[in-house]
Amino acid sequence: MIGQLRGALIEKRPNQVVLDVGGVGYAVHIPLSTFYGLGELRSETTLLTYTHVREDALALYGFLTRREKHFFELLMSATGVGPSLALKILSGMSTDELLPAIQKGDLAQLTRIPGVGKKTAERIVVELRDKMAALQAAEPAAARPAAGATGIEADVASALLNLGYDRRSVEKAVEESRGIRRPGASFEDLLKTALHSLSKVG
Repeated sequence: MIGQLRGALIEKRPNQVVLDVGGVGYAVHIPLSTFYGLGELRSETTLLTYTHVREDALALYGFLTRREKHFFELLMSATGVGPSLALKILSGMSTDELLPAIQKGDLAQLTRIPGVGKKTAERIVVELRDKMAALQAAEPAAARPAAGATGIEADVASALLNLGYDRRSVEKAVEESRGIRRPGASFEDLLKTALHSLSKVG
């Protein structure tokens, strides 16, 4: 099984990228959150991958963070959720929105995601609620979003922490970007603003 790929990013679309690894182009399916965190074309990129094997196909699914990959695998453990639907769910909600939605049994929020009907949402809640609670309890403090951060801000904080920035600097950068973000700013916009703030430190 292929657990990680590192290579030049030669093609990127919202749902798929192609990495050139030693002259071999690997097509990898990704969620939107990973797409927003990718660098420019030809930049070196590392993706944590999940290999899905069927009789008639072999597909790779890639993620920038271990947290995303873990959520992907948890979602697939629910009855009726395959890799394509798990990817749609991660594209429709951030991990920090998904976790409380499942724990609280928020079916209305879950069914807003294309492809997730009421029965599927109910199965996800019933089968994953305890697993999500265990995941949250076991998650290292450093991998959790900054206090007071929600939604996109929490995703940006998580991405920066996984990139290796220290927690205090990340909290300060997210706070600064919160003050200057424009209405409707995307994950990518906020991430760029926070990275610019971090680049000025030291």
